[in-house]
Amino acid sequence: MTWAPENTDATNKPGMPAMARAYAKWINARGGINGRKLEVLTCNDHNDSVGAAQCARRAAAENVVAVVGSYSQFGDSFLAPLESAGIPYIGGYGVTNEEFTGPMSYPVNGGQPTLLAGLGKALASACGPVSLIRPDSIAGDQLPALLESGLTSGGHPGVGDQLAAEDATEYGGQADRALRYATGDYARRGCVVPALGDRTDTFMDSFRRARDEFPKVRLATVLGSVDQTVINATGGASGPYEGAYITGWYPPASDARWDTMKKVINEEAFGDNRIDPADAGVQTTWIAYTVLRATLNKIGDGEVNADNVRRTLDHGLEVTTGGLTPTLHWPDHNALASVGFPRLVNADVTLQVVHEGRLVAAGRSGGAAGFTDVTTILEKADIG
Repeated sequence: MTWAPENTDATNKPGMPAMARAYAKWINARGGINGRKLEVLTCNDHNDSVGAAQCARRAAAENVVAVVGSYSQFGDSFLAPLESAGIPYIGGYGVTNEEFTGPMSYPVNGGQPTLLAGLGKALASACGPVSLIRPDSIAGDQLPALLESGLTSGGHPGVGDQLAAEDATEYGGQADRALRYATGDYARRGCVVPALGDRTDTFMDSFRRARDEFPKVRLATVLGSVDQTVINATGGASGPYEGAYITGWYPPASDARWDTMKKVINEEAFGDNRIDPADAGVQTTWIAYTVLRATLNKIGDGEVNADNVRRTLDHGLEVTTGGLTPTLHWPDHNALASVGFPRLVNADVTLQVVHEGRLVAAGRSGGAAGFTDVTTILEKADIG
């Protein structure tokens, strides 16, 4: 099963279940996995706790072998029913802390913790005052400390935290306060960091109108709040994102490592505008199904059920993703268990920048294949 919110007043991720269905069509057209047909069920969690729990109970009732490549903000509602049924949760979007603590969760990225820590590290030497605009929600409550962990690792004094309603229709007051904070008494120009998910574009409408008085303020954010489609729609090279730093979990969508995914989308979902290959949710679903396929290949001719999928993942399976992530595996203990993320096994992020209207790898993003490991930064984060 793959679930995500669709047609709600807040964050929507319709491309994730659509990508799951396209993946199944592609696999089944080639004989399935070990001769078995891959059947994908989808569910709309409606962006509320009741809907998330209903999706999890349906997964249990349907005897699914795993929930794969999904998005929900309500980990406390869906993980308990999954754990009771012994169903693994593979490749959640990473929006809740429970995804990095639950024993049956197998994340493929580092979620918001790594994105914010990585962005803070990049901005520490580039920005004066840094103003964060984030949701007034459970999922948003830890974002300031995560961004601050990266900032302080580079000697920056910290972040200004601004709360915003997740389903607001305008953010004029927040935009004005953020810009004024970012132009405070500091030698370097300030930066504004919107981290509002799908509502970032609504914030940007207010931000553009208010920014004329503060032309030197720089913008920075994380993937999931902005992508290439948004950059295009807001003016490209002449828009507000030009020059912005953006952290992501994966290489830019233009990277050749995504070619197979794009081929699948073209072959199995041509014309389905829900599936944007540049969307981090779609990319996460692709990688999560890559993990599922590797797991089922490891099981081979054995019985395929939730218990065997979970045991295979728990007993040292290592999954390569064609360079889209480091090799993934989920040991009993990891370096981030001490700060409350015992299931966070991929702390690599990529630093991207908007150059001439295009989202490209930042020239200074170091590490293998353009990744930067923020494990050390997160180990020092004050997120208790």
